[in-house]
Amino acid sequence: MPTDLLARIKQSPVLCDGAMGTLLYSKGIFINRSYDELNLSQPELIRAIHHDYLQAGAEIIETNTFGANSFRLARHSLADKVHDVNLAGARLAREAAKSFDVWVAGSVGPLGTRIEPLGKTSFDEARESFRQQIAALVEGGVDLLILETFGYLEEIHQALLAARDAGSKLPVVAQVTIDEDGNCLDGSDPETFAPKLAEWGADVIGCNCSVGPVAMLDAIERVRAASSLPLSAQPNAGIPRSVEGRNIYLCSPEYMASYARKFVAAGVRIVGGCCGTTPEHIRVMKSALRAGEARGKVPSVHVVGGQAVPLAVPAVPLENRSVLGAKLARGEFATMVEIVPPKGIDIRKEVEGARFLKSVGVDAVNIPDSPRASARMSNQALALLIQREVGIDAILHYTCRDRNVLCIQSDLLGAAAVGIRNLICITGDPPKMGNYPDATAVFDVDAIGLVNIVHNLNRGLDLGGNPIGSGTGFVIGVGANPGLTDLDEEIRRFEYKVEAGAEYAVTQPVFDIRLLENFLRRIEHCRIPVVAGIWPLVSVRNAEFMKNELRVSVPDSILERMARTQTPEAARAEGVAIAREMLIAVRQTVQGAQISAPLGRYSSAVDVLEALGTSPASV
Repeated sequence: MPTDLLARIKQSPVLCDGAMGTLLYSKGIFINRSYDELNLSQPELIRAIHHDYLQAGAEIIETNTFGANSFRLARHSLADKVHDVNLAGARLAREAAKSFDVWVAGSVGPLGTRIEPLGKTSFDEARESFRQQIAALVEGGVDLLILETFGYLEEIHQALLAARDAGSKLPVVAQVTIDEDGNCLDGSDPETFAPKLAEWGADVIGCNCSVGPVAMLDAIERVRAASSLPLSAQPNAGIPRSVEGRNIYLCSPEYMASYARKFVAAGVRIVGGCCGTTPEHIRVMKSALRAGEARGKVPSVHVVGGQAVPLAVPAVPLENRSVLGAKLARGEFATMVEIVPPKGIDIRKEVEGARFLKSVGVDAVNIPDSPRASARMSNQALALLIQREVGIDAILHYTCRDRNVLCIQSDLLGAAAVGIRNLICITGDPPKMGNYPDATAVFDVDAIGLVNIVHNLNRGLDLGGNPIGSGTGFVIGVGANPGLTDLDEEIRRFEYKVEAGAEYAVTQPVFDIRLLENFLRRIEHCRIPVVAGIWPLVSVRNAEFMKNELRVSVPDSILERMARTQTPEAARAEGVAIAREMLIAVRQTVQGAQISAPLGRYSSAVDVLEALGTSPASV
C-alpha cells in the first residue's frame, strides 16, 4: 500500500483516473445495463479498464461502484446485491492495483432519487443507503472514498455522515457537480458549498463532471478562496457534442493536460477526469504533471550545518557540451547523417560508414533506437563504439517505449559517464508496429516528460529533485512533424517540449516546403534551432510508404516523379535529386539537416549534402 494520501498530497499533486462509463459504452455495453453489476458478471472487463488507467499513470483508481446504491440497483432488480456489487468492485480494483504503488478509491455517487424536502426519500433512508454501500467498499479494502457528482448539498451531507457511521477513518473526497456558472444543481455557489463541505468533515473538496476544464477552473479558483482544505478537480473532456445520436467529448489529451497543470497551479492536489476522458488523456496528463511537478518542487538550496547549499548546479553552456552543441550555440548550420544499428553484432559497415562521413566533414551521426519497433543492436552501444573508434559525435535517439523512469535515469547517467553528449528524446513506436507485436511497452513518460528528466539531470538533480553532483551535459533534442493533419496538437506538444527544456528539434523528412515554412511560423514564439529531416527516396514504393504509413506529407508531384523512373538506379538518382532540392530550399530557414541513408547507402547522403555547394565541414 502506498504512503498516506493526505500526507502525500501536501508534497505533490496526485493523478486520478478517468471515465469508467465512457469506456464501457465504447466497448458495446448498452446504457440500459447496470454498469455496476458488471463487477459480478464481467469482472475481467472491469479489471482490464482499471489496468489501462494504471498503465497510463493513474495514481488513484476508482471502483466501478458509482451507482451501486440500493436505489439505483433497484431499477435493475438488484437491490439485494448492494453488498456483493460493492465488495466485488473494491476487490477488482484492489487486484488490478496490486503491482502498482497506487491508491484505490471507493466511488460513491448520488442515489438517483430526490431526498427531503424535495422528494419522498427521508434523510435517514438516504444515509442508510450510503452506509450500506460504504461499508462494503471498506470491507473490500479501499484506501479512500470519493463522493462524486453530487448536485444537492443535503444529499452529500448524508453521504458524509454515512461515511463516519460506517466506522471508516479513511480520507473522504467530497466532489459536487456544477453548471457553467460554478453553481450546484440546488443553486449553491462555491462560496456556499466549500465551507459547508469542510464543516461536515470532508478531507478534500472539489468538483467533477458536468462541465469542461475552463468552467471548472473558474469554480475551483473560487473554492480556493473560500476554503483552506486540499482541492480536487475531475472535469469532463469538454461539453459533449451530439454526433449521429451519440455524445462525443472533443477535448484532446493535450488540452486536458494543459488544464491539469492549471488546476495544480490553482491549488488542486487531486486531479483527474470524468466523462469522456480515457487512458490516453490520463497518460498525457501524467507527463504534463510530472514535468510541472519536477520544476515546481525542486528548491534551489538546502541547509547543511546552518549554511544554504545549492541543490541544482548550473548547466554546462551549450557550446561546451559537444561539437553539435557548439554549432547550434554559434548559429552555424549543422549536418548529421543517420546510421541505423545492425540486426546482429557485426558493426563493421556502420563503423566504416561513420568513418567515411567524418572524412567528408559531417558533424555527427544520428543513431535511432530500434526504429519501427524492430529488434536491433542497442543504439547506445553503437553510439559509444562509433565515438571511440571513429571520433565523430554520435546523436542518440532515446525512446520512452521500453523503460520505466528508474531505467531512464540509470541509462542516461551511464550514457553521460561514457561520453555520450547528444540526445533526441522521443516517445517511440509502439511494439505492435514492429515484428514483435506481443512485446509489451512501458511508456512511464512520453517525450515531454523525458525532456524534463534530462533537463534536471543536466542541472545535477535526480528524478526526485535530489542533488547527484555534476550535471550530465546532454544536448537535448526532440522530434517534430510539420506535416501532421492536426498541426495544432503538434504545436501544443512542441511548446511543452521547449518549456520542459528542449534545445533543438529534428523534423520528419521534408518533401513539402510550404508545410515546413508554416510550422516554423507557428513556433516563432518558442523557437529553438530546427534541423530539417531530408530523405533520399529510393523508389516509388518508398515514397508511398512514407506518405501512407509514416504520416509524412509527400506531394503528388513527388510521387509522380518517382513513378516515372524506369530502373532502380534511376529511382535512386531521382530520390537524391529531390532531396538536394529540399535541402537547398530549406537551407536559409533552418539550422541544420539530418540526411537519412536508406539501405545504408551513406554515399547517397553525402551526394545530397554536396548540394550545399561546399563540403559539410565548411558550411
